[in-house]
Amino acid sequence: MNWNIPIADLLAVMLGAARTGAFLMISPPFSSRLIPGTVKALLSVGLTLPLAPYLKGTLPSLETSDLIASAALQVFVGAGLGFITAMLFAALQAAGDLLDLFGGFTLAMGYDPLSQNQSSVFGRFYNLVAVTILFASEGHQLILRGFLQSFRTLPLNTSFDVHTFSQLLLKGVGEMFLAALQIAGPLVAVLFLTDVAFGLLNRVAPALNAFQLGFPAKIMLVLLLSGLAINTLPQVIETLVDKSVRAVVQLTGG
Repeated sequence: MNWNIPIADLLAVMLGAARTGAFLMISPPFSSRLIPGTVKALLSVGLTLPLAPYLKGTLPSLETSDLIASAALQVFVGAGLGFITAMLFAALQAAGDLLDLFGGFTLAMGYDPLSQNQSSVFGRFYNLVAVTILFASEGHQLILRGFLQSFRTLPLNTSFDVHTFSQLLLKGVGEMFLAALQIAGPLVAVLFLTDVAFGLLNRVAPALNAFQLGFPAKIMLVLLLSGLAINTLPQVIETLVDKSVRAVVQLTGG
């Protein structure tokens, strides 16, 4: 049996899959190491195939040098879009790290084989809850739709605006820290006031050894307050998804 595959369609899918694959490797929740690389590669091709008729009309020159340069550009574009999205969702990890720092959970840090680095208790917990809510609310579909829209606003034969990317990068860093403070700020404030209260108690009654009592008290407060604060995470996830989609569309000129 002979297979007649138009070279233009094949090149269009390959270039589109290069951008999609780079995005999936970096953007949450698809960047998880629980998803094998083979699955990500097949998913990138599967997401690009329906766009083949459109991508065929946006192909650059079929010269080898132009195709190599275009492939490198697609990887850079996909990685840039994925990094912008990942940076916004890093706010949840940062919020969990703040709680671990002020709550005394940093002593329980351990090696996380998924991220291949030291992971704190609440940092990992917030990440898992965020991924669960993201899939349950179908937020991952919104992220993919926003990314696939980039093929229309930023075709294969156009250049990438590095200046806009740098501006969005700086804005994303600021929003990441702001979101982390908004998530963990109230709990951190309560823990700080708890430290102040135990410090005053230690000055008034040194025999009580208030600082030794403070560790279990702060752990109990963190567990109690985080259980109450988790109710706000769905709204936080919705806001982060909206911001990430808008950032992707803005970066691609949509």
